[in-house]
Amino acid sequence: MSGPGPASARLLRRPLVLLALLWLALVLVCALHPELVTGRDPVDQDLPAALSGPSAAHPLGTDRLGQDLLSRLAYGAAGTLWGVLVAVLTATVVGVGLGLLAGYLGGLVDALVGRLADLLFALPAIVILLVVVAVFPGDVTIAMLTFGLLLSSGLIRVVRAATRSTREELFIAAARLAGLSTPQILRRHVLPRLRGLVIVQASLVAAVALVMQASLAFLGFGPPPPEPSWGGMIDEARAVIVRHPWALFPPGLAVALTVLSFVLLGDAARDGATAAWSATKLARRRRRSPGAGVARTTAPAPAHPTGSAPAHPLGSAPAHPALSTPVHPVAPPPAGTPRHADTLLSVRQLSVQLPARPGRGARTGTTVVSDVDLDVGPGEIVGLVGESGCGKTVTALSILGLPPGDGRITGSCHFAGVDLVGATDRQWRTVRGRRIGYVAQDPMVSLDPTLRVGVQLAEAVRRHTGLGRRPARARVLALLRDVGLPAPETAARRYPHQLSGGMAQRVAIAFALAGDPDLLIADEPTTALDVTRQAEILALLARTSRDRRMAVLLVTHDLGVVAALCDRAVVMYAGQVVESCPVTDLFARPRHPYTRGLLAADPHRASRSGPLPTISGTVPAPGDWPTGCRFAPRCPLAGEPCRRAPVPLDRLGPGHAVRCVRPDEDRVAA
Repeated sequence: MSGPGPASARLLRRPLVLLALLWLALVLVCALHPELVTGRDPVDQDLPAALSGPSAAHPLGTDRLGQDLLSRLAYGAAGTLWGVLVAVLTATVVGVGLGLLAGYLGGLVDALVGRLADLLFALPAIVILLVVVAVFPGDVTIAMLTFGLLLSSGLIRVVRAATRSTREELFIAAARLAGLSTPQILRRHVLPRLRGLVIVQASLVAAVALVMQASLAFLGFGPPPPEPSWGGMIDEARAVIVRHPWALFPPGLAVALTVLSFVLLGDAARDGATAAWSATKLARRRRRSPGAGVARTTAPAPAHPTGSAPAHPLGSAPAHPALSTPVHPVAPPPAGTPRHADTLLSVRQLSVQLPARPGRGARTGTTVVSDVDLDVGPGEIVGLVGESGCGKTVTALSILGLPPGDGRITGSCHFAGVDLVGATDRQWRTVRGRRIGYVAQDPMVSLDPTLRVGVQLAEAVRRHTGLGRRPARARVLALLRDVGLPAPETAARRYPHQLSGGMAQRVAIAFALAGDPDLLIADEPTTALDVTRQAEILALLARTSRDRRMAVLLVTHDLGVVAALCDRAVVMYAGQVVESCPVTDLFARPRHPYTRGLLAADPHRASRSGPLPTISGTVPAPGDWPTGCRFAPRCPLAGEPCRRAPVPLDRLGPGHAVRCVRPDEDRVAA
């Protein structure tokens, strides 16, 4: 943003902030060019005028040696500000750097940094400083460097706590999934969120450092006389306070006003930094043109991919209400083809265990996903289906190596021939964003609210392609155009909160496509959208998969979406895959009672004459799973063999697997 924006103008209209700014500007002028303030040398003596009050010759009076107080204040400002600057830079660099690393990386780094912060906090600052000034007498730089290091402990703790909170935001996970490195995420997405906090802490450090520096000089550990310093002037005034109390007023007031100005200006700068990214050019344009509205354009729904969908044998397989016709851009592999022959993603026995919570008495963690098997071929669209709480999102994130809650992943996950379980950070940087893209459920929280859409997309493009600024910007506009945004230039200049739900979802898809991935994992991309926008997004996914020959793993609970878009379906229940088959088989002859129950409960298939069928009960929580079949408590077909032992995932035929001991019975779960 160029020029002072509305937020800056509001701050300058606050009288106290303006006065603080003017005072600090005056102190800075005194430090850089004291000859502009006074023509006297600070060590010149006018003995006949010693201990005199303000006069024409000496505007602020003189000390006991007849030295001009105004000139000593002006020339002493340089050493004072230098000491403050050293302390602030030391505390900020050490505190922010270590706090960011501890909060973001966690684990051993967090533990070590935490112990260091505790040690620095426990050390008696005044004792340490007295030792330092005794070893390095008169060296303000060393003293303030030490003091800044001691003050960094508080900043480490504050920044660490804020970073840990920011790390849990979904836009940070999206940045990791886009393949951004840790330094890039910290610099571009975490640090800007902490800007206001750091400014306030730095202003407090500046105020405390000024008081400490003056205190050391007052105790005789500052610059040696007759070199002027504000603390030394206070010490000299103390010796004559009975005969000439006025001598204490100029240096004491200078210290007090500077400390107060630091605090006021830091608070104001924090407010300005917070408001800077929320006050947008669009808002300013509206203020400049009262009554002028911003026309909203709605992107037309992209044309459906050509080609006919395979007919569902039942005739009642639902087309999603948002789509005029079912869409199958890619034909499934021929029956009987070995899945490993052309598989892009092959997951086997994937399990995720979350660590035990402190104080719960559990020695082992909780398994939330167990023994998941699934395959995705090049250009294939696979639907991952199930009720909420079945483990669909955990499975998708675990494929990307980002299980929730620092969970532990076991099993294998081969992508393009490489096992991603146990992959190094360097290997993940070549996969996330470049080979595998990710679209989150809520695009609004997966986009950084402090950065414009174009900036975030350009960051991902430059990361994955190595393009310069101008080519990256052209690539960003092309991506926004490809996902159907009607005005890419306008959308690129907007912040996420200025986008509608459909526009934000298109931006999220463009973000996932920035690295031209081979596989796109879409986690319920139409959940928060209306029916019209759902149609547009589903058609966009189908068209993108067809045009780029890109595979899609679509996480959804909507069977209509699966029927309209997917080639194969994987049904999950209570952290397990219970059925996996082509979509035509899923609707023609489902083999698991849970799958039959889901189909029967689909409102688009239900009879209008009677009540909507439901599956009784709820999905059991992890840790409460039955020993045998996890669907047994809700299944009308469950018998003793179902409850006795875990049920394996059996292959019934080419491309069809089911986890059931009675797969041939057609009774619906109810």
